[in-house]
Amino acid sequence: MKRRVTGAIYRFGWPLLWLVVLLIGANLARAQSNQVLVLEAEGPVTPAMASYFERGIAAAEAEGAAAVVIVLDTPGGRVDFTLSIVKVFQAARVPVIIYVAPEGAQAASAGSVLTVAAHAAGMAPGTIIGAASPVGEGGVDIGETAYRKAVEDLKATMRSLVSHRGEEAVALAEAMIEDARAVTATEALEVGLIDVVASDVSDLLRQVDGLAVEVAGDTIRLQTAGTEQQRLPMSPVERILHGLVDSVVIGILLTIGVQAILIEISSPGGWVAGFIGAVCLGLGLYGLGVLPVNWLGLAFIGAAFVLFLLEVKAATHGALAAVGTVTMLAGLLILFNSPGTPEFARISIPAAVAISLATAGFFVFLVTMALRARQRPPITGAERMIGLIGQVRSPLEAGDSASKPYSGMVLVNGELWRATADEPVAKGEKVVVKSLDGFTLRVKRVENES
Repeated sequence: MKRRVTGAIYRFGWPLLWLVVLLIGANLARAQSNQVLVLEAEGPVTPAMASYFERGIAAAEAEGAAAVVIVLDTPGGRVDFTLSIVKVFQAARVPVIIYVAPEGAQAASAGSVLTVAAHAAGMAPGTIIGAASPVGEGGVDIGETAYRKAVEDLKATMRSLVSHRGEEAVALAEAMIEDARAVTATEALEVGLIDVVASDVSDLLRQVDGLAVEVAGDTIRLQTAGTEQQRLPMSPVERILHGLVDSVVIGILLTIGVQAILIEISSPGGWVAGFIGAVCLGLGLYGLGVLPVNWLGLAFIGAAFVLFLLEVKAATHGALAAVGTVTMLAGLLILFNSPGTPEFARISIPAAVAISLATAGFFVFLVTMALRARQRPPITGAERMIGLIGQVRSPLEAGDSASKPYSGMVLVNGELWRATADEPVAKGEKVVVKSLDGFTLRVKRVENES
């Protein structure tokens, strides 16, 4: 029995031991990975950006990367999206480094919170950071009490993120919230708000090498010098959803969506226009849900489409279309350009005018086509025969009873028809169709062929 046990140990124990050694070796090799994952984010802070960062950090943890570098250029975004990203940074088991770049980029508003929330931060020369005062989610100035509460909440958040960087950095971070202060990369470095000013990602990795940071509760030293940079771009879906957060794109999607839905309603039976309209409206509403907008503007835009639709139905020779154009322009400006709306959520006046005029032009085109259709003679059914000129092929003569009208055969529009008339008409003469009784035409001699 003892020999069997010993044999089983030799038979199965050594392979298991080698397997454990290999797994440990693989984990050690992964932990000592010489790669840095580089993410690039430009534009407002959006849910798509948050998903991108979370996916990138998870990939870096799985690969055992030395760090994650996020090249950031953002005008800001909503506070709730920003704080969700901060939680992702704090839960990361791999160092996260924010790099505000390229030259001329900014980490404004919510971007400044993300920058100081990272384990290490750097900026390129010629970049700025700050101006993080809160605004109302509806794009309007909020009341004094709500404003003070929002300011104090953000100041507390910034203090917790910057406290390890010293009193000067904390004071600057609070001034960004309280006074909407913004500073250059050099000024941020002088007070210790960031760690380095670097010309590019390689310079950043070289300068932060050896820097002590706290990751998941443990203090470690960055080992980034000479690491290999691996780019991780946004996925197509993330790129599309991130690109939707643009006032011009949203305005175009809303107008196309409503127009397509109206076409589907006016000409039911198809599905292409309705499908396109539903997709465009869905994407547009998604963008509106991300941007801080004034929803009163959406009511004005809806009223403008009602006026356009009435113009199509009533044909007031452009009066309702003109009022609808002005109403739509006002709706776009109220929706995106209310007082207090952040700059990144605004729409330019030329863009709003262009969207309004294009929409009005489309509906004017529909009105013109409708009027022409009303004036055009019928091309199908019995009505299309009225007024056509034909030629008598067999004389229109009296029948068995003198009371009956004169009848015969006429050629109209390339077809032979039985026809009746109130007077006899000889073969070869021209007649005009006056009415249709079943399959019999009532005609009259053309007195003057000219």
